[in-house]
Amino acid sequence: MFQFFTELKVDWMGLRKPFVFISIAILLAGLISAAGRQLTDGGTDAFNLGVDFQGGTVLTVKFREKPTADDVRSALNSVGINESVIQDSTDKPDEKLIKIPIIEGQATATPAPAPDANAQPQGGTTGGTQVEVGRAKVKSALDTFGKEAAADQTLEQDATAAYKIVGTDSVGPVAGEQLRDAAVIATLLGMIGILLFIAFRYDWTYAAGAVIAVFHDVLVTLAFFTVFQWEINLSVLAAMLTLVGFSVNDSIVIFDRIRENMNLNRTASLYDLTNRSINQTMSRTVVTNGLLFLAVLALVLFGGEVLRTFSLALLVGSIVGTYSTIAIASPIALWWQSKIGRAEMKDVTAEKTSGEKLASASRRSVTRRPVTR
Repeated sequence: MFQFFTELKVDWMGLRKPFVFISIAILLAGLISAAGRQLTDGGTDAFNLGVDFQGGTVLTVKFREKPTADDVRSALNSVGINESVIQDSTDKPDEKLIKIPIIEGQATATPAPAPDANAQPQGGTTGGTQVEVGRAKVKSALDTFGKEAAADQTLEQDATAAYKIVGTDSVGPVAGEQLRDAAVIATLLGMIGILLFIAFRYDWTYAAGAVIAVFHDVLVTLAFFTVFQWEINLSVLAAMLTLVGFSVNDSIVIFDRIRENMNLNRTASLYDLTNRSINQTMSRTVVTNGLLFLAVLALVLFGGEVLRTFSLALLVGSIVGTYSTIAIASPIALWWQSKIGRAEMKDVTAEKTSGEKLASASRRSVTRRPVTR
């Protein structure tokens, strides 16, 4: 295997206090941003939740000459829809998906459009009313590009039309709330599964370090999303679950190397073994995580709006996951092992009264190793 670093000798455990300070600073920035947005009069919500979680209307529009996403967004802004998501259809190049949030208090003020045979109103208490209001708003905006095809004609049949709304769907606030709850439960179940696996495979102290590191990664990534107000939707949830697996994989690689080094050198301290293990796996970390970073960066730059939030979550998460494996998971495992060692030594010394037995107990405690399975 190619080695970037052949004789790296960095005292990573000696840097654990600055690492903790950096993590706390990022988390505090996210907390202050979220609290400030939520508590300030006229402020926005702590998180910019998308239609998937907040509820809203999704329309599929077929264009004769498809405008750019920026042009469609500008048209929607002109009718008061300022938080829209515009996506190109993956299988039909002449269609766009337009997602708009719930429009409250306008059901009676906006005239309902003519019935659309392709409309599929469903979900939530807003039901058909929300679909009608959203459709009417979007139609008013899209009329700047030309008229819509007649209700009983396709876009190909109406030569004078510029577009046709071919599908309408609605996600109610109740469904959005259920999706949010399911997202939280899925993440928590994933962390519990990780805790049980690592506790069985290695030791519960390592499991605690890995789970705390994963929890740290999710919180730091969410901190970036609240500070920059990036939209959180189902694709971000998928990225978060991917991040959980990615972070744990890095932690397991280092933990496995620690266990190998403990078997090879039974006299070295756990502090030195942890540093040695991180240094030995650093080339692998740089190669694998560096390639992941480049791939995700390409998605951010060239993936378009459809993959933007997913790739942003992965980009931040890949950096934070690499950092937390070294700065969070390993130091926590080391700290917990040292706490256990001191507690056991106190128990032993309380039972031993002679000086000779006390010295013997102390030597055994100093050379004690974490339990491996």
